[in-house]
Amino acid sequence: MHATHLECASCHTEHDSTKLQNLCVKCGKPLFARYDLTRISKVLTKPGLRTRNPDLWRYRELLPVRHEENIVTLGEGMTPLLSAPRLGAALGMRSLFIKDESVNPTGSFKARGMALAVSMAKELGAKKLAVPSAGNAGGALAAYAARAGLECFIFMPRDTPEANVVECRVMGAHVTLIDGLITDCGAEVARRKEAEGWFDVSTLKEPYRVEGKKTLGYEIAEQMEWTLPDAIVYPTGGGTGLVGMWKAFDEMERLGWIGRARPRMITVQAIGCAPIVRALAAGERYANEFQDAATVASGLRVPKAIGDFLILDALRESGGTAVAVSDEALIAGARKMAELEGVFASPEGGACVPAVEQLLEAGLIRADEKVVLFNTGGGIKYLDAFRS
Repeated sequence: MHATHLECASCHTEHDSTKLQNLCVKCGKPLFARYDLTRISKVLTKPGLRTRNPDLWRYRELLPVRHEENIVTLGEGMTPLLSAPRLGAALGMRSLFIKDESVNPTGSFKARGMALAVSMAKELGAKKLAVPSAGNAGGALAAYAARAGLECFIFMPRDTPEANVVECRVMGAHVTLIDGLITDCGAEVARRKEAEGWFDVSTLKEPYRVEGKKTLGYEIAEQMEWTLPDAIVYPTGGGTGLVGMWKAFDEMERLGWIGRARPRMITVQAIGCAPIVRALAAGERYANEFQDAATVASGLRVPKAIGDFLILDALRESGGTAVAVSDEALIAGARKMAELEGVFASPEGGACVPAVEQLLEAGLIRADEKVVLFNTGGGIKYLDAFRS
């Protein structure tokens, strides 16, 4: 509709947005969709959003699908931004919010990215889609591919929570379990995709999952009356949501919807897999692969993220930070969120609770600041983690 081209997020080489693309052909880094924001500002206004459906397609001018018949949707987006007074009081905070992504189709924030990835795959002629997944991304791809009538091939670590594996198979996906981590699953997709005719929709290895995730930023701004919070606490594996929000804030400023102020972006990882925490502490541009990654929070078990430099850029530019929490603490955090606010968070979402405790103790957030933490998915898919 208003997308003009794709641009490499690293070397800025332009690519054709009317063809299927994965990574930059010049440097192998992620591609971003770019838009004619001047033109968009003339047809889309903040007041105009009020009459639109409460889903992510309310921002359709800022999304890449050109023809509405190619939109593949299950009603994703515009999830609740819940005031969390009881959890806030327990942590010593006065203005704490939970962005609850568990109410999305397939129960997690992955629905946002896959809605856009599958819509664009359909529009650009892909027939078979493939992805490595630690759980929720696979379930989301299976759902949206089924909705679009496309085949999908999902590669998962053998110890992926059973609920995720069953979900994918029930929706008709071809599921292969791999002895190893999500990086090993990604390597298998890369090895076979050309011969099999698959289009790879791995995290940040195609340009459109991040476009779905960026709507998190638009929603938070709209839900907070166009004043951004002081800090966003975000559980980070591949980091697409954090990168997407940072992109959204830039777009909104250029549209004239917000000013220059930004939230401090704060990454939360598990102690057993914390490549971004290590890289930030060491002042590195890229994050080395985290060896022997292990955590019960399967969405955080990403030992090497292709968008590592984009995550680190957002943390540094915003004056944010990265913290790691133990598996015991993140499960306890999920229980606390459930008991105090009625939100049964995934282990990844639960990780934000002990992270806030650490941040308060270190003076990196203040008790009087407005803070949004993310529950990225529903705890119901992780019953074994909570039983133990």
